[in-house]
Amino acid sequence: MLSADVFARYCRLRGYETLYICGTDEYGTAAETRARQEGIEPQALCDRYFAIHRDIYQWFEISFDHFGRSSHPVHTEITQDIFKKINARGYILPRETQQLYSEKMQMFLADRYVTGRCPHCSYEHARGDQCENCGKLLDPTDLLSPKSIFDGTQPVLRATRHLYINLPRLLPQIETWLKESRASERWALNATRMTEAWLRDGLKERAITRDLSWGIPVPLKSYRGKVFYVWFDAPIGYISITAQHTPEWRSWWQDPEHVELYQFVGKDNIPFHTVIFPATLLGTGERWSLVHHISSTEYLNYEGGQFSKSREVGVFGSDAVNSGIPPDMWRFYMLYNRPERSDYNFRWNDFYQRINTELIGNLANLFNRLISFIHKFYQGKIPPPQKEPAQVVEVKARFNQQMQEAIRDYQEHMERAEIRAALHRLCSISDLGNKLFQRHEPWKSPTTAFTLQIVSLLTVTVRNLAVMLSPFMPHTAQQIAQQLAIDQQLSWEMLQQPPLQGAIGKPQPLFRPLERAQIQEMRQRYGPSAQSPPPESSTLQSNSPPLHKFNAEVQLISARIEQVTRHPSADKLYVEQIDDGSGNPRQIVSGLASYYRREELLGLTVVIVNNLQTATLRGIASQGMLLAAEGEERVPIPLTVEASPGTPIALADEQGNMPDIPDKAPPLSIKYFQRFPIEVVEHTVMVGERPLLCQGKPLRVPALARGKVI
Repeated sequence: MLSADVFARYCRLRGYETLYICGTDEYGTAAETRARQEGIEPQALCDRYFAIHRDIYQWFEISFDHFGRSSHPVHTEITQDIFKKINARGYILPRETQQLYSEKMQMFLADRYVTGRCPHCSYEHARGDQCENCGKLLDPTDLLSPKSIFDGTQPVLRATRHLYINLPRLLPQIETWLKESRASERWALNATRMTEAWLRDGLKERAITRDLSWGIPVPLKSYRGKVFYVWFDAPIGYISITAQHTPEWRSWWQDPEHVELYQFVGKDNIPFHTVIFPATLLGTGERWSLVHHISSTEYLNYEGGQFSKSREVGVFGSDAVNSGIPPDMWRFYMLYNRPERSDYNFRWNDFYQRINTELIGNLANLFNRLISFIHKFYQGKIPPPQKEPAQVVEVKARFNQQMQEAIRDYQEHMERAEIRAALHRLCSISDLGNKLFQRHEPWKSPTTAFTLQIVSLLTVTVRNLAVMLSPFMPHTAQQIAQQLAIDQQLSWEMLQQPPLQGAIGKPQPLFRPLERAQIQEMRQRYGPSAQSPPPESSTLQSNSPPLHKFNAEVQLISARIEQVTRHPSADKLYVEQIDDGSGNPRQIVSGLASYYRREELLGLTVVIVNNLQTATLRGIASQGMLLAAEGEERVPIPLTVEASPGTPIALADEQGNMPDIPDKAPPLSIKYFQRFPIEVVEHTVMVGERPLLCQGKPLRVPALARGKVI
C-alpha cells in the first residue's frame, strides 16, 4: 500500500487522472476462524479490524481515493454477476471431490482449518491453501499428516461438490493477453518469472467455492450453503470498491484503451493477480482494463528471521503508530530499502544508521544548512543573483547537467514504479548539493557575486527536492515548501520555474536524530525475547551456530590470484591458482567466468575460506572458496583486501577489536559455512552486527552498499 501510495502521488504530481483503490478483503477462512476463536460474529470482527487498518493508513498518510471493504453489498452484487457471466459461457465446471471432514465438529474443514507437512518442502506447519515456507499453492488434501487447527484431530476424507474455473480452456486467451501486457516491459522480474513458471507447468482447473458460512453465497440453487473462495472474490474487490467510490466505475474498469492498471502486490500473491484474476475477467467475454504493470516485491524479514504476529516479533502498523517515530521516517526507510529484486532484512541498527546518515545527514542536512545560511547572512531573504562571474558559469553548467540527468532518471524509475531506485536517485541530488555547498564554502565570502549564484542554485535544488520528495514523504515536502515560502501546491512544473526570491520562513529542523538508547529499547520491545519459542520455519538466524563460534570454526585469509584458466568442462567456471602465503600450490574453482574476464581477476588479493573441505566441481578439485558480495543485480563482486597473502581475517570481538585467532580450525562443509549469514551493510562486511576485520580494519566493498556474501 505504501508503494502504491508513492506511485499514486507521483501520478497526481504529473497531472495524470489517477484513481487509487484499496480495501480489506474480509471473507474467507481467516476471518471465520478468528471470529470462532473470539466467540463473535465474523462481521463484528471485520468491523473492528477495518477501523484499525483505516486509522493506521491515515497515520501513514496513505492517500487512497477510496478505502473500501469486500463485505459491502455492491461487492456481492458484482462478484455474483461476474460469476454468472463466466458460468453462462461454459467456463465453470462442477466436480465432486474428496475433502477433509472433521467428525468431531461435524463440518468440512476449509483450507486454513487444516495444517500438516508440505509435500514439496516437508515444512511441518503448512496451511491447507499455501505453504508459507516454499510458497507452493496447495489443496488441503495435499498435506501429509493433516490435522484440524481447532482440536488437533485428524480429519477424514468425505465427498463434497464444488465449482471449478476451467483455466486450461481459458489458456489461449490468457497467453494472448499476457503477450500484449508483457510487451510494455512494465512487469517486475519476479512477477514475470512466477507467471511464466505457472504457464510452463500447465494450468489446472481451480476450485472457486468453499464449504464456509462467511462469504459470498454461490447464486445457484444446487450450491446453497457454499460460498466463493476468497481468492476468487477478493481481486474483484478492486472493481467493487471502485463502484463503492463512484457510479462511473465502468469508465475505469471497462475502457482498456484509455486506462493503465498498476497493481502492487507481494510475491506470494503474484499468480492470483497475473493469472486467476485476469482469467476470470476474460471469461466474461466483456472488455476489461486488465493489468498493465505488476509491481511485486520480495519479502521483508526481521532481524535475520521472520515477522510473526503470533510470537510478537516484528514491527507492525500499530507498533509504528505508537513508536514515537514520525511516519515520514518510517516511509523513508521502508521505501529506501523496498525489496524490489531480493528479500530485505529489517535491522534496528541499520534503521538507526540509515535515518541518521541518509535522511538527516544528507537530505535534511542540505535543507537545514541552506535555510540557516540565508537567515544568518541575508536576514532571511533569498538575495537576487548578480551577474554571473566567469568562474561560476562552468560550475553552474556542470551542476545543472548533473541535476537534469538525475531528474530524468528519477522520472524514468517512477514511470516504471521502480520506487526504491527513484528514491536513491533523489538522494543523489541532495548529495550533489551538499558537496557543492561544502566545496565552495560560501560562509567565507557570503556577499560576492559568485556566492550569490551558488546560493541561488542551491535554493532551486532544494525546491526541486521538495517536489520530487512529495510522493515519498508528503509531510516533509510540505514543511520544506513552507519554509521556502512556497504558497502554492507542489507541482512537476516547478522543476522548470526560475529561482526563488524574497523572504523565507524561519529555520526549523525537519527531524530529530534517533538516539542509540531509543533504538535499543525498540529492539527489546519488538524483537524475539529470550523466552520466545523458535520460529515456525527455518531461518538463517534460528539455524545459525552461535556468533562466538565464527572465529573458532571459520578460517578466513587473504590470497592472491596468480593464474586464471577456463574450466575444461564448464563455461561458467574459472580455475584459479592462488598464493595463500603457505608456499604450497593451491587452486580454487569459482563461478566468475560469466561476469569477469580473466585479466580482471589476475593479481587481485581476495578473501577465501581457508578450511573448507575440498570439493570436486566437474572433475576439478577446489581447495577452498573465494568470497564475493552480491547485491540486487546479482553480480558477484569478489571481496578484496590490501594485505599480503595469508593474512588472517576475523570477526571483531565485542569491543570491536581484532581477536586472537586459533592456528587451526576444523574442516567445514559448504553447507555448514553458509549457516553463518554474512552481509554487506553500508559497504562494510558484517556478521550479525559485527564487522569482519583485516589487519584491524573493517572489510569494505566500495562498489556495493548493501547485499549478501556468497
